[in-house]
Amino acid sequence: MENLMFVYCSCKVIWTLLVTILGYASSLPLGDDSICTAEELAKYSIIFTGKWSQTAFPKQYPLYRPPAQWSSMLGVTHSSDYSMWKKNEYASNGVRDFAEKGEAWVLMKEIEEAGEKIQSVHGIFSAPAISSGTGQTSTELQVHSRHPLVSFVVRIVPSPDWFVGIVSLNLCKGDHWVDEISVDLFPYDAGTDSGFTFSSPNFATIPQDTVTEITCSSPSHPANSFYYPKLKILPPIAQVTMVKLKKNQLGLPIPHLNQPAKSNEILDTFSETPLDCEVSQWSSWGLCRGPCRQQGTKIRTRFVLLHPANNGTPCPNLDEETRCEPDNCV
Repeated sequence: MENLMFVYCSCKVIWTLLVTILGYASSLPLGDDSICTAEELAKYSIIFTGKWSQTAFPKQYPLYRPPAQWSSMLGVTHSSDYSMWKKNEYASNGVRDFAEKGEAWVLMKEIEEAGEKIQSVHGIFSAPAISSGTGQTSTELQVHSRHPLVSFVVRIVPSPDWFVGIVSLNLCKGDHWVDEISVDLFPYDAGTDSGFTFSSPNFATIPQDTVTEITCSSPSHPANSFYYPKLKILPPIAQVTMVKLKKNQLGLPIPHLNQPAKSNEILDTFSETPLDCEVSQWSSWGLCRGPCRQQGTKIRTRFVLLHPANNGTPCPNLDEETRCEPDNCV
């Protein structure tokens, strides 16, 4: 009888332990960040480099009112319970306002509410805007072993609702933090405005579409400012680099020296995207001119829609002449 009681008690203890372990495991956040065993906190310098040059993106490149530029960066460090934006999903009201108008207030409120409700946000970071298509901006961010993911958005200015960014990039690899990482960035459409060009007027997409990546062939429309059908892939329009800051003997982060990039150094890394000439359809034939009872000539014309650049296909003839019989001869 004592042996039976011992076996019963042992089984009860084991069952209790299993329930406790399973209950704890089910409370852990899902995703890669749940297995981060690195030191609790890490600090990074994040450097955003704009590569939006007229050489790399010659089609409809904005030169004035306003010229090509980048908005400020708004980012967050978080766990897998939070998502700032996702490809092929609908943008939040905050992301819509930021992508369309550069207004960050609603997005900030969304981040704060997520942090308060499910404790999924560790910190918010921002970096200054860049007043041209090329250049750099930087700031610092802090990640936590339970919040090792980084997301941010930067608006493309001018544009209908286009932006670049990263979503849920994990800086923790098991038992250590990544020392340095660089990511090429490509344009995204927030799905809230239907414009095709950088300077398109505000025209809301109804119903709202999902966030999609803009490529050299999608949207498949000649008016699209990023439409380069001869390319296989667009060149990166920007790049982000994150570098882990080391600690000195006092345990304090070593200050990161922001060295503004020289324009010549950045421009050397730009690829030249060839842009073919685009012309309009032919006009109607003009009147036939010439002496009566003899052959005359008539002309039709077309005009240049897009001038070639970077050794693209040159423009064809813009007028054409053919023989005809003169009209209205007496």
